[in-house]
Amino acid sequence: MANIALVYYSGYGHTAKLAKAVEEGALSVENTVVHVLRIDDEGQLPDGAWKRLADADAVIYGSPTYMGGPAWQFKRFADTSSRPWQDLAWKDKLAAGFTNSGALNGDKFSTLTYLFTLSQQHGQIWIGTGLPAANYKRNGPNDLNWTGGFSGAMAISPVDASPEEAPRKGDLDTARHLGKRVAQFAGRIAL
Repeated sequence: MANIALVYYSGYGHTAKLAKAVEEGALSVENTVVHVLRIDDEGQLPDGAWKRLADADAVIYGSPTYMGGPAWQFKRFADTSSRPWQDLAWKDKLAAGFTNSGALNGDKFSTLTYLFTLSQQHGQIWIGTGLPAANYKRNGPNDLNWTGGFSGAMAISPVDASPEEAPRKGDLDTARHLGKRVAQFAGRIAL
């Protein structure tokens, strides 16, 4: 059985929608359990979250990109994770990440790099999307990996779009793909 912890922050609901798609993708793989750990507006995890993270085979990190990096609420979680870091408690767990911002670029790569670096601080094994970019004239927001994210799932939610309007289909499909990919790898290594 693959045991996945999905830890994320969402300020306006768009990143929560993306997290739901990641969860759906992971759950599409047989014998997978996903524990969704939403960071609250004060940067706190729900009760029992640290135990869920300790027991996980994989941790998928998510944060909106604000001002070129992750939300401070996610950063608070990351800073607090120095407790398990001291004992290398997450060493060799799989890791992956996703982010969302209002602009086409929005410096989302900076957030994914932050999530990757966090995983490497913990000695984790990073899983990217494994997808080619949808970078032909015929491609658009409904296509898989139309944002061209390789290191993680990226989404675009225009600042005037509600969570019902964005992220769009292609971004959600890419998030599902990432969740499924992590679950498949986790199933291979789960003891």
